[in-house]
Parts: sequence; structure tokens; C-alpha cells
Amino acid sequence: MIELKHLRTLQALRQSGSLAGAATQLHLTQSALSHQFNEIEQRLGYRLFVRKSQPIQFTAQGDILLNLADRILPQIQQALQSCDEPPKDKLRLAIECHSCIQWLTPALNAFRLEWPEIAIDFKAGVTFDPQPALQQGELDLVMTSDILPRSGLHYSSLFDFEVRLVVAPEHPLAKKEVLEPQDLANETLLIYPVQRQRLDIWKHFLQPAGVTPALKNVDNTMLLIQMVSAQMGIAALPHWVVEGVEKQGLVVTKTLGDGLWRRLYAAVRDGEQNQLAIDAFIDVARNHAGSLPFVKLA
Repeated sequence: MIELKHLRTLQALRQSGSLAGAATQLHLTQSALSHQFNEIEQRLGYRLFVRKSQPIQFTAQGDILLNLADRILPQIQQALQSCDEPPKDKLRLAIECHSCIQWLTPALNAFRLEWPEIAIDFKAGVTFDPQPALQQGELDLVMTSDILPRSGLHYSSLFDFEVRLVVAPEHPLAKKEVLEPQDLANETLLIYPVQRQRLDIWKHFLQPAGVTPALKNVDNTMLLIQMVSAQMGIAALPHWVVEGVEKQGLVVTKTLGDGLWRRLYAAVRDGEQNQLAIDAFIDVARNHAGSLPFVKLA
């Protein structure tokens, strides 16, 4: 059976006019190229060109295969390019950092201005676990701080952010210089209604120390901050989320331990990170993050 490399070799032989020229063009030795032609001619049962002819003369069979090469190879190249840049009219997104929604909205607006032909389908909900949905093809991109090993997903770094403890100004913890996990043991920690392992403060601060404070679910960020200000509990949020409220004196933020820094990633299925619309959205999101306070671009 003839292979694509044989069709390319025939084209190189026609373009160069000689075996030596074709070998140079294909980065082969002349001996290796002659062996390749002998092998394919024995397999097919007929000659493809006249040896020692100047210029090269192709047999009738050689001309037929050259015509095939001229038709097939450009189609293959075009198909491969389409695979690299498949058409997309919708981008299905979700985010695991629930407090990041107020940062994401302006980034989505910026993307729409650059790509008005792409419809944005944003899936939200604090109980929604988006990475499995991404693996199953229900989403195109997920913003997350958690990397799943051996998941078949590719993670592009966006930015680093610090998770800080948020308390009312009158709260005793507001006066402490250094906070350790044990300081939170008798507190009520206001959290989003998700699994504990999806909470940065639980997974990376409290759980390693074996500390379990009382937990109270709150559905949205603004209500959570208001409850903290009213001394109904404490919370852990990205620093930039509460910057404006902290400037008003309604809450105080404190460093957790030596600093609880996390990285936000854009996760896509491996192999799709270079698709034009996805790559453009990641660039827009990363560039927009540069305007946020208290973050470090990854």
C-alpha cells in the first residue's frame, strides 16, 4: 500500500528533477531514497520513473500517483490546519473560585469586544463541580485553583492571589499580629456550601493542623462579607475581593500563617489549549488580572 511519504517523495523528485536533488530536499541520503523507491515499486509491481533519465521522466503509473499527490496532500494539510483551529461559535465556561465572579465579569466583557462572534455560556452555582464536566465535554474551560493529577486536562497559569482571614474590626482576631490554625478553633467560619476539600483555608491551613471550627454555609460573597461585618462569623477570601470594604472600615483582613497564596489556572482538555478562541480568552483573562490589587501575575 502506498503511503503519504511516498507521495511527498514523488513530488520532491518532480520538483528537483533528480534523485540527488530530491534526497537533499527530503534530508535523506541518495542511497536511502533509492532504497525507498525500490521498495515501493516492488510492492506496487511497476516502475514509477525512468532511471538515469535527464530530466526525470515518470512512467504512466508515476504520473497517476503524482496527480493523486497534488489532489490529496493539500486536502490533508487543510484538514490538519482545521483541526488546529476548529470553528467555534460558543465558549462554555465555569469557575471554581466563587468569589472570583466580580473579577471574571469585566474579563468576559473585554473578551466579547474582541470576539463578538463567540457566544459565552457561563455556568455557575456554588454546588457545581466543574472539572468533571470539563473532562466529559460539557464545558470548554474552567478557572480553578486545584490541579487534578492524570486528569487529561491542561492548566494555564493566570495569577497568584492571597487568601486572607476576614473579620470585623472589633473582633479579637483583628488585633493579633500572627494567626495560627488554633486561633480559629472556637470561631464560626462562614463558607460557601461546597465540599470542605474545595476550600483553600480548610485544605491548606486548618486540616493539616487538625483544627475544625464551626462551619456555616453562605450562598454569596456580598452576604458573607455583611455577616462578617455584623460579627456573625469570620471568613477567608481573596484579598482583592474585600479591598473596597476594608477601605471603608467595615472589615479587617489578616494574613493566615506565613501567607496563604494560591494560583488560579485556566483548565481545558489537553490538546485544546491552542484553539484560537480558548487561547484568546486565556490571554484576555490574564491581561485583565494585571489590573487587580494584591495579585501577582503567574
